[in-house]
Amino acid sequence: MYVIFGKKSVTAILCAVVLMTALIISGTGIKDNLISPASADVNWGLSYNEEGKPPTGNASSEELLKYNSFYVGDSTKKKIYLTFDAGYENGYTEHILDVLKSHNVKAAFFLVGNYLETSPELVKRMVTEGHTVGNHTMTHPDMSKIADEKSFSAEISGVEELYKKITGQNMKKFYRPPQGKFSTDNLMMAKSLGYKTIFWSLAYVDWYNDDQPTADEAFSKLIPRIHNGAVVLLHSTSETNSKILDELLTKWEEMGFSFGSIDEL
Repeated sequence: MYVIFGKKSVTAILCAVVLMTALIISGTGIKDNLISPASADVNWGLSYNEEGKPPTGNASSEELLKYNSFYVGDSTKKKIYLTFDAGYENGYTEHILDVLKSHNVKAAFFLVGNYLETSPELVKRMVTEGHTVGNHTMTHPDMSKIADEKSFSAEISGVEELYKKITGQNMKKFYRPPQGKFSTDNLMMAKSLGYKTIFWSLAYVDWYNDDQPTADEAFSKLIPRIHNGAVVLLHSTSETNSKILDELLTKWEEMGFSFGSIDEL
């Protein structure tokens, strides 16, 4: 989900700008005093500066890497990492899986506990067809508000238990924060549980069931902004995504892109 900065994020950014300016004036180089946007509770956000190029996140790849976290892949390779988020089944996943199979694309599905409880057969199909099922927490809370390890772990382990009950397998350890809300402590706790935190470098507003974008509106965001190493976030609850997916994958393939697994990040 693409999240617009809130007042807290704006305030944090302004404070960071003031502090960096002070460092420059005092003669201290910024490179020696890296100010991390991930040092406080923030919403994941992106700035697209140049068409066809990876965007700038509000935490750098280098900063995220310290916490085994990623938002974009290798910018020298024309490869896309396709991911879907789902808190519930809205009737479109079966068709999405059909399209992925026809293109031989292996995606990652970040699922909330409710999805595994209500749609176990679709979860089994995802696994059987070679897709990755990632952890999107048990109840989809604002994880940046969870400061204690026990509560954080409970949100993660609940999904793991459901996944193993359905598939008989241990869940691969990929985690996506609900709504992209996170804190440094969250990233550290996820890492301590053996997880990679996966953000994204391309998304668009596709999650409102009663206000779905048109196909043209979707393509206007997803085609010009695609880039090498893109981690694409789509919602499998979106009717538009279901309708355009075959054409979208074809367009990206015609542009010379191939599709990789998030295991490669």
